[in-house]
Amino acid sequence: MFDPTCATRKLLDRIGTKWTSMVVKVLAAAGELRFTELRGRIPGVSQKMLSTTLQNLVADGLVARRVEHTVPPRVFYRLTPLGDSLEVPLAALREWAERHMPEVDAARADVRRAAES
Repeated sequence: MFDPTCATRKLLDRIGTKWTSMVVKVLAAAGELRFTELRGRIPGVSQKMLSTTLQNLVADGLVARRVEHTVPPRVFYRLTPLGDSLEVPLAALREWAERHMPEVDAARADVRRAAES
C-alpha cells in the first residue's frame, strides 16, 4: 500500500470520497437515474461535486453515461458491471461503520477531553 503504483492505493485514491460511495450506493439501489434525480437522493452534494464525481466514475469505467438527444438533452447514469461489483465491498464498509462508529466517536471524545484537562 505504500508504493504509489499499488492497486489498493490507486483504488482508494479514486473511490475514497464520501460522494463516490454515495453515488455507487444510490445507483446500485435505483438503477439508471438522471442527474437531477441522483442529486436529489444525495443530501448535501453540490451540482459541481456530483458532476466531478460522475465524470471520474465514468472515466474509471464504474458508471455509464447515456444521453438522450432531446431539447434539452436528458443525461442518465447507471453502474457498469464493474461498478456494480464495487457495491459489495462498499456495503461491507458501510456496515462496519454503522457498527463501530460509536466506538470511534467515543475514542475521539476521550482524546479531546484529555487534551482539554
